[in-house]
Amino acid sequence: MTTLTNRPADPAELVLEQHRAFRDELLAARLLLSTGIDGLYLRSDRFERIVRGIDAMVSRAGAGTAEETLHFPLLMPREVLERTNYPRSFPNLTGVVSGFSDPTADHAALVQAFDSDDRASWTNLLRPSDLALCSAACHPLYPTQQGTLPAEGRVVEVFGQCFRREPSIDPARMQSFRQHEFVYLGNAEGARAHRDAWIGRALELHGRLGLSVEAVNANDPFFGRTGRLLAASQLSNSLKIEVVAPIAAPSAPTAITSANLHLEHFGEEFGIHTATGQVAHTACVGFGVERIALALLRRHGLDLTGWDPQIRQELAL
Repeated sequence: MTTLTNRPADPAELVLEQHRAFRDELLAARLLLSTGIDGLYLRSDRFERIVRGIDAMVSRAGAGTAEETLHFPLLMPREVLERTNYPRSFPNLTGVVSGFSDPTADHAALVQAFDSDDRASWTNLLRPSDLALCSAACHPLYPTQQGTLPAEGRVVEVFGQCFRREPSIDPARMQSFRQHEFVYLGNAEGARAHRDAWIGRALELHGRLGLSVEAVNANDPFFGRTGRLLAASQLSNSLKIEVVAPIAAPSAPTAITSANLHLEHFGEEFGIHTATGQVAHTACVGFGVERIALALLRRHGLDLTGWDPQIRQELAL
């Protein structure tokens, strides 16, 4: 006789199933609509209303701190991407736009490939353009800040669209998403003060929305062997602090806000200096507005009319 025993589920498999289940709930409710590509969704108006409310709330939290507010598209010059060194650290997440713009290119060959059984082969005839997909909302800002900063430094509020080539069934890990940031440029002390102040603001903001959050020391997902050393350095120097919340999988909370010290990396590359002539330090806080919206839907339910009235008022829902 065979005796059946209950074996504990593999933790990774359990998380995967929780991601899939929450994604399916969102799709069934038509808050998100599938495109057939993991991590790429169409958004309903109900979902966008939540995002607009979050954006407004974040702007209120930073009212009076920013010298300027800028809105950036998904595309930026490829040169800017290269100067940030992003492809060196995250080649697996990087996106560059390719096109058929070479006048000597063989159009007949492209059409033949397009009409073939292997339709995707036509893309092999495209060439990289001078455009890249923006990987972090603050990256297009730095070329505009070249030169000398005011004595007190500068804070800029940024709304940006971003791309990371990271297909996943986790609805919180989108390939196309938005970040709402407050970026500081100035001296080292100002950068750290900016970063630390925004950690407190973020915790308070998320708490008002009824989310269970905590701030944790974190690192970026650097690629390769050298990347492991960079990640270790980032952790040991507490350069990246994430505010995490449970979304699809309670055992694997997701970063919904990130506060980062960049040291002199962008100041040196883009020629940004303090009023005293030193290379500028930079810091940013980035709110992942789609992730916050998903955390709210997970916490309060998919029917917005059932949310706590105070939270609905906060978000103007």
